[in-house]
Order: sequence, then C-alpha cells, then structure tokens
Amino acid sequence: MMLFARGTGIIAASAGSYAQFITVLLIFVAVLGVTAWTTRWMANYQKQQSANENIEVIETTRIANNKYIQIIRAGEKYMVIAVCKDTVTMLGEISGEQLKEGTPMQHLSFRELLDKAAMKTKAAREEPKEKQMHDEK
Repeated sequence: MMLFARGTGIIAASAGSYAQFITVLLIFVAVLGVTAWTTRWMANYQKQQSANENIEVIETTRIANNKYIQIIRAGEKYMVIAVCKDTVTMLGEISGEQLKEGTPMQHLSFRELLDKAAMKTKAAREEPKEKQMHDEK
C-alpha cells in the first residue's frame, strides 16, 4: 500500500482496502450459499434416484474388514448375502417369519444428536467429581 504525503491520500487508500475487503467477504458468502444449495439439491436428487419399493436392506452385520452379511428384501423374498470388497455372494433365502421384529431406528435431527452427545459428555465430566467426593468422606 502506498502512503501519500497528504492526509486525504491515506484515508482514500484505507477506504479502498475496506471496500475491497467487503467485496471479497460478499463473494465468499455467495460462494458458500451456492455450495450449500448445490449440496442440498444433489442430496435430494440422489434420494429420489435410490427410492424404490422392491429392494430394501433389512439388516447389515460386519464380520471382517470390508466383509458384511446382509439380509435384503427383494420383492416378497428375503435373502441373505455376503458382501465383500469385490464380490457379492448369495448365501440363501429365509422366510419373513424367521426374522425378528426389531425396534425401528430413530431418525434424530443433528441438533438432537448434538444435545444427546453433550449430555453424555457432561455426565462423564461430573461422574469423577462425585466419586472423588465419596472417596474423601
């Protein structure tokens, strides 16, 4: 930045740098907004593409690194498959009566999950203090 001998030159130079900063800040906020909108649009698009009524993963269990056993429903049939890094193998079919009814998964919002984690952290911090008080008595 160039300093001028006159006082008005310094003010003009600093005003220009403030305007430049505000412009860069506005462009940054605009890019963040476009990025958030694009991410949300892509998520909704992919959700619509994967929404189907004939195929559903009922349960997945990890048995080793990159190896899973899944129970899937295809139409009216329930099948057990092994999913590995490069292969999918059908292990067999089971009837719907053989499946145990599980509790439905809770779909919590991010805010609810954050609050739940904060409560666990708070409880974990307070627990050692209570134990110390009992040990001192």
